[in-house]
Amino acid sequence: MLSCKTKTDVIDAVKEYRVSFIQLWFPDVLGRLKSFSVTPGVLEEALDEGMGFDGSSIEGFARIEESDMIAMPDVKTFQLIPWRPRDLPVARMFCDILNPDGTPYEGSTRHALKRVLKKASDQGYTCYLGPELEYFYFANDESPDILDKAGYYDGLPVDRATDIRRNTIFALQDMGIPVEYSHHEVAPSQHEIALKYEEALIMADTVMTYRTTVKEIARQAGVYATFMPKPLGGENGSGMHVHQSLFKGQENAFFDPSDKYHLSKTGKHYVAGILAHAREITAVTNQWVNSYKRLVPGYEAPVYVSWARRNRSTMVRVPMYKPGKANATRMEFRAPDPACNPYLAFAVQIAAGLRGIEKEYPLPDPIEEDIFEMDEKARERAGITSLPGNLFEAIQEVSKSELVRETLGDHIFNKFIENKKKEWDQFRIHVSKFEINRYLPML
Repeated sequence: MLSCKTKTDVIDAVKEYRVSFIQLWFPDVLGRLKSFSVTPGVLEEALDEGMGFDGSSIEGFARIEESDMIAMPDVKTFQLIPWRPRDLPVARMFCDILNPDGTPYEGSTRHALKRVLKKASDQGYTCYLGPELEYFYFANDESPDILDKAGYYDGLPVDRATDIRRNTIFALQDMGIPVEYSHHEVAPSQHEIALKYEEALIMADTVMTYRTTVKEIARQAGVYATFMPKPLGGENGSGMHVHQSLFKGQENAFFDPSDKYHLSKTGKHYVAGILAHAREITAVTNQWVNSYKRLVPGYEAPVYVSWARRNRSTMVRVPMYKPGKANATRMEFRAPDPACNPYLAFAVQIAAGLRGIEKEYPLPDPIEEDIFEMDEKARERAGITSLPGNLFEAIQEVSKSELVRETLGDHIFNKFIENKKKEWDQFRIHVSKFEINRYLPML
């Protein structure tokens, strides 16, 4: 693990480890990793001036007539890539995307998150996040052929991927990413590697690194790893539960020892903000057609807009306070899935929470009974609404959202919605195997 803070640190590390190439990483608007490589000979220029590239072919970036972009490396993100040959080391740095005049590019999703964090910082807050990303291992990328039939917390001999997970953890740790634990998840061939909480921007970079590392270590093992939200019908899908808290200095702004939930007014307003804006941010936190195959009752995924402490059928959970663990006070948003753009997904969540604080949204009572067992009238009496049921409904909600537009900026907001409408149209006109099997024999 390297710890670089300055341009000089990076240049010295490249020389010391005889780095052959430096990959410059950045996300497109959908959160897919983009990169290009530079040699050590141009590294100093890249660190001083950034590297120019054509952004017209990057999803959500510029049109052809305004395609010149600058990738400016963030020196603090310099790390060696552990899955590349050690005799020819390769490093990576995340980049901020700039206009040719050096100003932040409005299509940069990393910058969109930075804007929200600047707003939080201006109010005295530091945002900490701890996402839990679930994923599957399959035999290949052509069909969801499982490696095992193990279940939650199963170990050897039924869990067939313990060595792959272990090697993935070693690779993550080599890149400076602390891991707390790992285990087999509920569905066959489903897994989780839990990350230690970190500041929001670092965590967004970490999610990008995590997904790439999981996939690369799996590839080396001859299998395929996927963060597709719902690859197996009739089984649990993969979520990304996001634990989050705000700190003021060294103090957890969510903690209040005198409150019956040990949750401060700030914490309550933040949770209320997430609840109030949940439907309109869902298109960003769950951005694919397949995301809504996971968000259905009966598979542990949250569908209903509500909160609780113990009840895991709710969308938001506030874990019970443990004496002496004030800094662990947090909320857990259980709706997002791991295939989102983490920069945008984190940005809209934090923005919703901050709006709740700013407007002092009241927090409704917690729902501690199993919502999946409640009928529709009981949910109505309890004031429980539902998340969007498909991508089209989610697009309709986000299109009306002043909060999301302000958070993402007009450029990303419009490009994102444009892309999602195209995806829905492609899905809408596709004739599925289900339809052929069901209707062709009888119609």
